[in-house]
Amino acid sequence: MMEFNKKQAIYLQIADYFIENILLKKWKEEDRIPSIREMAVQLEVNPNTVTRTYNYLQEKGIIYNKRGIGYFVAENGSGKARDLKKQEFIDHDMPVFFRKMELLDLDLEELRQLYSSQNY
Repeated sequence: MMEFNKKQAIYLQIADYFIENILLKKWKEEDRIPSIREMAVQLEVNPNTVTRTYNYLQEKGIIYNKRGIGYFVAENGSGKARDLKKQEFIDHDMPVFFRKMELLDLDLEELRQLYSSQNY
């Protein structure tokens, strides 16, 4: 079961879960993904929440529905997922990241060295 946080809509957290699985290639282009009902049971959420997630991912061109068969990762779904997450990073995470760097007097080379010395 997923651990949901209160700072973001649940359907977007589920979308992030799907996008991560696509980017990690657990679900490849043209792979069938779990049905709305299967996901609702697995995640212990209302099926309407999963429906909202699937609609969102369809609008972004990441998944598509074959009526009567199920949902699938779209052709170039991984590219569209990456583009979406990249834009979210640029719009939301990067300003916070660079502000913290500025406040802590860190530069990119120092961060690069710190990062490579850690076991991520």
